[in-house]
Amino acid sequence: MTSWTSPSDGAVAGRLTGVWHFSFTVADLDASVAFYRDLLGMTLVHVQDQDNAYTRSLVGYPDARLRVAQLAAGEVSGTGSSHDLELVQYLAPAMSPLAPERARAGAAHLAFVVDDADAVHGRLSAAGVRFLSPPNAITAGVNRGGKACYFLDPDDITLELVQPPGEP
Repeated sequence: MTSWTSPSDGAVAGRLTGVWHFSFTVADLDASVAFYRDLLGMTLVHVQDQDNAYTRSLVGYPDARLRVAQLAAGEVSGTGSSHDLELVQYLAPAMSPLAPERARAGAAHLAFVVDDADAVHGRLSAAGVRFLSPPNAITAGVNRGGKACYFLDPDDITLELVQPPGEP
């Protein structure tokens, strides 16, 4: 295992100053944009094709061609926290989808804050969204008293609804 160390004098040459976005690779950009925009209510910021030397160097594929969409998730009430979601469809190189496994190292999920997990679960279920469970009461930890449940996007990417404690 790698051991990471910081400079002993406390000096840091450059630092992280925030989160720019998080990104999911998807099979069909249009279908994914429709899911996140139309069902989840995110705001489409832009869609662009990326077929240039910068992109090929960035992603490490010499023949990379991408379609990319940026969606705004909105601010979490009272926190000042806001993140954008980037959806990327690789037009090249062509690869088979990898079945996401929540228990696999490297797996990730995206959690959305909601004011009524039961209502959002009902609305999305009626639209055909696949859930792993109905909203569960959170009985331990920092979110005790809230509710949460996992669901899947069109590429089986794991998403979560979180109703913080104190919401109706």
